[in-house]
Amino acid sequence: MLPLERTIIPHAIAEQVLATVTSSTSVAEAAELMTERRIGAVLVVDKGKLTGIFTERDALTRVMAQGRDPAKTPMKKVMTPGPVTIRPVDTVSDALALMNQGHYRHLPVQDGDTLLGIVSQRDLY
Repeated sequence: MLPLERTIIPHAIAEQVLATVTSSTSVAEAAELMTERRIGAVLVVDKGKLTGIFTERDALTRVMAQGRDPAKTPMKKVMTPGPVTIRPVDTVSDALALMNQGHYRHLPVQDGDTLLGIVSQRDLY
């Protein structure tokens, strides 16, 4: 595990190529991107603003378990809107506390309105 006092950027994550989709992107397209990039979540961005997050857990509980058609279901129907975010200067300890409190595995990293990345539990351990 990273030392708890280390900051999210650059210690937990450095430069990332963000995996983003829009709220009109289908679940199937998002799942393809997640599979291709070998990641557990994508950020939903509309008009340059973070509007949601879609995770493997969302795919399971909000799509598969509900019998939705992934090719016809848009992100806006199954994403978690307005996700909790963390700042790049916050510490590993801060991130772990937020994740534990909210039962999250991924946190978007924002500096004001600027989306910088996403940190996962795996990044922190």
